[in-house]
Amino acid sequence: MERDDAVAPGVSLTGAWWQSLLQRLLLVTLLLAYWFGMPADAQTAPAPADATLVERGRYLAIAGDCAACHTNTNAGKPFAGGYSIQSPLGVIVATNITPSKTAGIGHYTEAQFARALRQGVRADGSHLYPAMPYTAYTQLTDDDTRALYAYFMHGVAPVDEAPTATGLPFPFNVRASMAVWNLMFLDDRRFVPDGSRSQQVNRGAYLANALAHCGTCHTPRNALMAERGRRFLAGGQVGAYYAPNITPDAGGIGRWSDAELLAYLRTGHVVGRSQASGPMAEAVEKSFQHLAVEDLSAIVAYLKTVPPQVEPRQARSTADYGKPSQLEPALRGTSGPNERDSLGSGAALFSGNCASCHQPDGSGSRSQFYPALFGNTTTGSVHADNLVAAILFGVERTVGSRQVLMPRFDKDSRVNQLSDAQIADLANYVLGQFGNPAVSVRAEDVAQTRAGGPRPFLAKVQPVMAPVAAAAALLVLAALGWRAVRRRRGAASARAKHA
Repeated sequence: MERDDAVAPGVSLTGAWWQSLLQRLLLVTLLLAYWFGMPADAQTAPAPADATLVERGRYLAIAGDCAACHTNTNAGKPFAGGYSIQSPLGVIVATNITPSKTAGIGHYTEAQFARALRQGVRADGSHLYPAMPYTAYTQLTDDDTRALYAYFMHGVAPVDEAPTATGLPFPFNVRASMAVWNLMFLDDRRFVPDGSRSQQVNRGAYLANALAHCGTCHTPRNALMAERGRRFLAGGQVGAYYAPNITPDAGGIGRWSDAELLAYLRTGHVVGRSQASGPMAEAVEKSFQHLAVEDLSAIVAYLKTVPPQVEPRQARSTADYGKPSQLEPALRGTSGPNERDSLGSGAALFSGNCASCHQPDGSGSRSQFYPALFGNTTTGSVHADNLVAAILFGVERTVGSRQVLMPRFDKDSRVNQLSDAQIADLANYVLGQFGNPAVSVRAEDVAQTRAGGPRPFLAKVQPVMAPVAAAAALLVLAALGWRAVRRRRGAASARAKHA
């Protein structure tokens, strides 16, 4: 058999070696064609995740209350951002965390996702503000971070719409400053179970401190807006609301039973105790009510082990304050239906706006759907913020298929718009008749709550930060200039001596 000159001597076209070589060349060609023909973003797409991991990530996202901030309540798409967080330092707009590669986090690797979640640093290297509670999420385990990544990459629909960017005033808009803040206040460590505690308490500690980030709201903050660790869960200001003491002190949850705490987390309502409003109502609606009973029980078990924190002015339980009382009979016939000027007293304001639901004597409805105003954390607290906020902004939460709604009385009210002075009079009547009579509210307090709550130190000094920074920069430049002049003069003098 003659050999073709185009074929190397000793190599047969029909041999196994040559067929194998052709197959490998074909495979390499196909792979190269596929790779270079792929869109760039497809090349970086995360590998498919199994359904169990995605479902676990979904549950963890609920426990972490991610939707509360990253889903706009005004008919926004899930996790597409756009929700305005009213922080003490200005409005922070939540970002899109869907797997969109143009507007969301679809281009994040798992390592970049973990860094953003636990250290507050985005894929582009810029820093997040701690309104995103990475100071708590930093405790998340690697396994849970991986599950969350799988969920957000494979269990969430991408939304290619970028929300408005956050625009805080100077110097808070300098995100690089957060690197210094993190060095000072971020305890970048993962959760480690305490061997001296039960498995249930350890589970509760992980859920409460890492995922549910309870301390973010319930721990007071220092002048630089970092949590004060020595006052852990002792209560803190959250904008217009006050997150109460949730340690087992008498002024906190010390007299709550486990069943009451569990019911509160599941429904936001406990007869004779409290009703969730504001941020806590949001947490109940979007997070706690969807968690397994075992996990909620673990949180309760953990909270009962936290060192008690004493609120000096709250020596008694909030449930100890108040009793049924009414002045309704004395008001009958004292003014006509069109005499709005007569609504100048707290009693008249209560009769006209509150008594129909909460009853003239403050005892609430028979079912307690409209709660009693005595034996109530809102009226028995030494902090009147939540009472004023409830009157101003109302109460709204949906648990299961049941919606709880109290109308608002601020400028957006469809019922009756009350002035700062009227709300102060109304709040003082409620406190005096049904709650803690030692607490009083001024019109200025209502105005402050209406504007978003007390301004922290950093917000108060912000207007002078820019001129102070400019003056400091000028001083530095002047000092550098003077130093340069002195060096030139010294050099000239030295040359003159050696001339």
